Amino acid sequence: MFLEHKEEDKLHKGNVLVGYDLGKQYSQISYCIYGQEEVDTVATVVGTKQYNIPMMLCKRVGVNQWFYGKDAVKNAGEEGMIALDDILTLAKKGEAVELDGDSYDPVALLALFLKRSMALMNFIATVEKIDAIMFTVDELDDRMVEILAQASANFGLRTKHIYFQSHTDSFYSFVLHQPQELWNYQVIVCEHDGMRLKTYRMECNKRTTPIVVLIEEQIYESLVIPDEEEEEEIKQDAYRLADERFLGILQQMCEGRIVSAAYLLGDGFRGGWDEQSLKFLCSSRRVFRGNNLFSRGACYGLLEKLEPSEVGKAHVFLGKDKLKSNIGMNVLRQGKESYYALLDAGENWYEVRKECEILLAGGRELEFVVTPLTGKNIEMKTVTLAGNHRDDAPYTRYRLEMWMGTPDTVQVKVSDLGFGELFPTGGQVWKQSFKVPH
Repeated sequence: MFLEHKEEDKLHKGNVLVGYDLGKQYSQISYCIYGQEEVDTVATVVGTKQYNIPMMLCKRVGVNQWFYGKDAVKNAGEEGMIALDDILTLAKKGEAVELDGDSYDPVALLALFLKRSMALMNFIATVEKIDAIMFTVDELDDRMVEILAQASANFGLRTKHIYFQSHTDSFYSFVLHQPQELWNYQVIVCEHDGMRLKTYRMECNKRTTPIVVLIEEQIYESLVIPDEEEEEEIKQDAYRLADERFLGILQQMCEGRIVSAAYLLGDGFRGGWDEQSLKFLCSSRRVFRGNNLFSRGACYGLLEKLEPSEVGKAHVFLGKDKLKSNIGMNVLRQGKESYYALLDAGENWYEVRKECEILLAGGRELEFVVTPLTGKNIEMKTVTLAGNHRDDAPYTRYRLEMWMGTPDTVQVKVSDLGFGELFPTGGQVWKQSFKVPH
């Protein structure tokens, strides 16, 4: 989503672009220099690969002193300290947080965490040098967009180029910027936090133009990894069971398919318990371990937003929240009939919006062309301007506004603007909707 844009908000080569991954337990910050392709991740300890920033705030009782991340974890057990974790979930619930006798807006607390954690970028560049930022979260919906927009506005970023995307979108963006041999066929990601396994499987339909990319997601709640403090015998039994279950999941994901590469993410894969699963995965596939794929993917997604690459132009990702059809109108331009695009396939349904002005010659209907990305079953959708009394005017101006009300419903608002002093506006407004394939 593009939060705001003005012509004077120029991007500058050599300035910094940031990809910020916000999770329930941890966050991460990746960055790149605008005009360059290389993406790095900020370490919480200089010279290490410790990228995780614990999603925790800690307040000293009686004073306005706050700690975040690792310092919050360190101080959480101390006397006179109050800890607050899972800040993102609290912000989404929207309920006031009672802390140390005061009531706090959870979105303001999220903004505080963002501001403190972004200070890590001071080792890379000053705030003035940050030209754009992409936030990525596990699940992105209209409520989460609202929260992130409010929080990012509150913590003082000077740039107006602020975007949001889901982990699924970040996975897609990450893969597009990897060597082609890694995604000649399908790619899978397995993310494990110790309690829950989430998998992603990406495939491309190379028979379409542009190439349509689909990503299948699954969540497995039963694949639990035991705590390190557990008795050794119990722990080893739990590891064997987890390995068996994970192997079964991988076999099912790969059955009848060619998988080029696999990525294992998260703390849940520490300890080496996945021996048999890893043996199966490494057979004729490239396998990578890590935990900063989504923050890096957010950076790559930002690059695609600002300057689409050739490979980006050749592909379109159709996720569960994406508009799957192009919507436009056949119009006259300089006396010639042409197609005018209104809503583009591949955008999140809750983010798409179009506003424009049109001239209508005595008509009482607007026709919209709905073209699925497959190119098949093109439909014409009609919006009737019932009760329109503009037969006296050669032309009438209308303001057309369009947005998605649900993943398969387009909302249309048409306002009468009149046509000059001879035919002033009658103030009529029409609101209708129509369905599109989803």
